[in-house]
Amino acid sequence: MGPMVENLLGPEPTRLPERPEAQAAADGGTDPGKIVRAYPDFSEAWALLAERALQGGDPVAAYAYARTGYHRGLDQLRRSGWKGFGPVPWDHRPNQGFLRALGALALAAREIGEDEEWVRCSQFLADSDPKAPSALGLV
Repeated sequence: MGPMVENLLGPEPTRLPERPEAQAAADGGTDPGKIVRAYPDFSEAWALLAERALQGGDPVAAYAYARTGYHRGLDQLRRSGWKGFGPVPWDHRPNQGFLRALGALALAAREIGEDEEWVRCSQFLADSDPKAPSALGLV
C-alpha cells in the first residue's frame, strides 16, 4: 500500500509495550496498592484500584484512581507514537490497563453525576476500540 492509501485508512493502531513484571503481579493477584507502589505508571494497577472502589460503593475514590490510571496511560500512549486519536486495540494485553482505567473513569463519572465526563469517556473508549465497552460491561 502506498502512502496515500495508508493516510486514507487513518493512523496505525497503538500498542503499548509489554510490562512483564507488573503484569505478572496483576495477573497473580498482588494487591493493586502494592503494585502501584512498585510501578506507579502501570495503568492496570490504578484500574484495579478503581474497579475495587466502584464495587465497594466508593465512586469518588474510584474516580481519583481511574483518572490517575487514565493519565498515566495517556503518557505511555504518547510515548508510543499515539497522536491523540486512532485505535488502541483491546486485544493487545498491555493496552487493557489504559482502557480499563478509561472505562472505570466513565463509570465513576456517571456515579457522581458528571454526565459530560461519562459521555466523553464512553465515546473515547468506543473510539479506541469498539470491543472495549462490551468487554468492560459498559453496554
